[in-house]
Amino acid sequence: MKLKLKKILTIIIMAAGTMTVQAEHTTTTKSVHEAAHKEQLANAKSRMDKSVLIDFIQQDVERREHEMSVGEQLSLETSTMLNDLLSEARSHMGKRYRSGAKGPSAFDCSGFSSYVYRQFGYNLSSSSRAQYSDGVAVEKNDLRPGDLVFFKGRNTKGGIGHVGIVVSADNEKGSFRFIHASTSQGIKIDGSDGYYARRYVGARRVITD
Repeated sequence: MKLKLKKILTIIIMAAGTMTVQAEHTTTTKSVHEAAHKEQLANAKSRMDKSVLIDFIQQDVERREHEMSVGEQLSLETSTMLNDLLSEARSHMGKRYRSGAKGPSAFDCSGFSSYVYRQFGYNLSSSSRAQYSDGVAVEKNDLRPGDLVFFKGRNTKGGIGHVGIVVSADNEKGSFRFIHASTSQGIKIDGSDGYYARRYVGARRVITD
């Protein structure tokens, strides 16, 4: 009887020890998981904070660029019209160039600017040279979206041979981007630097409000 009791006590003690080890192991594993989870949350929050900060900075830059592009306070009606005009221009991105074409399936440079403006009730002259007399003159450091920009033709010694529509402008730097009918790639957006900087002639504002 004593032997059996001793054996039973031994089994109980061993079982208790095993349970304690298992409990400690479970607690340790849980702690490790909790620590890893906290680290993941911290990393996620850090990435989120960086993403939010980047988005905020980008929005602020775009706002400042827009303010510089406009250069003056526009009425809501004019601002809306200019935005719609540029949306119309962008809707033709990728369409092919064809000399003398006035759209909507293909354009030459003056055909494109004329077509876009005509959708908003403005009739421009038929050629880029003649369009340089439309509207009013605008200095390069006072451009805003919607202005017409003019360039010499391929023969830079000649007169005006190309026209585009400003989509954005950095008047502090005197640079801008414009959408136009490129002879090689059709309707596209280009910057005013490099090739076009050497050919730039001037700008005109048709929507003057």
